[in-house]
Amino acid sequence: MALPKIDLPIFELELPSNGKKIKYRPFTVKEEKIFLVASESKDATQEIMAVKQVINNCLIDHDVETMPMFDLEYVMLVLRSKSVNNLVEFNVIDPDTQERVDLSLDIESVIVELPPADTNKVKINDEYTLILKYPSINEFAKVMDMETDDPLVNYVMMVSCLDKIASDDEVHEFSSYSDEEINDFVDSLSADVIKGIQIFFEKMPKLRHEMKYENSNNEEKTFVVEGMRSFFI
Repeated sequence: MALPKIDLPIFELELPSNGKKIKYRPFTVKEEKIFLVASESKDATQEIMAVKQVINNCLIDHDVETMPMFDLEYVMLVLRSKSVNNLVEFNVIDPDTQERVDLSLDIESVIVELPPADTNKVKINDEYTLILKYPSINEFAKVMDMETDDPLVNYVMMVSCLDKIASDDEVHEFSSYSDEEINDFVDSLSADVIKGIQIFFEKMPKLRHEMKYENSNNEEKTFVVEGMRSFFI
């Protein structure tokens, strides 16, 4: 007689980027093992790809490949809350007193702050507007495989934000063009347009939460938890 299959509950969440509702299940021991192997590797790329694999396993009929990184971070946060616990207990070292401070984070209180509408549009000239997108986890992983001092890191991330060029009469999607064609186009852009792309990327939404505590000198301090690795790895 075969062992019984355990039915897992199905939940629903709303993606921060577009408000779309998606279904998911909690992660199981199988996914915990994926996290464990990645954590022991001490390799940032493996850790990020492990998160991608776990989320891909747990989502119902939704592809993670094109999800913006901050959507992925938010989904991971919700998954952790439903699968383990909504409270994360950890400690930090106060920079002034060097004492160890115990903190407790309710991850259900963490939100993703989105920029105002239309911040993804950069005017090229009177005819064309550049429409930008947030990089996916695959594009982040590509950059993480590069050397940190590689001068092309910023360029690769900037190119990953390119989505479309639009005018009143036509729309060109960058996914339809070769790397060489895209590079030639970027080389022709003015400094103001490049600056607009850089600002868009720098202001990209991400998981960020400030935690207040008081050290032994009765000084109020703030500890910032930021990014997926801070929450889960």
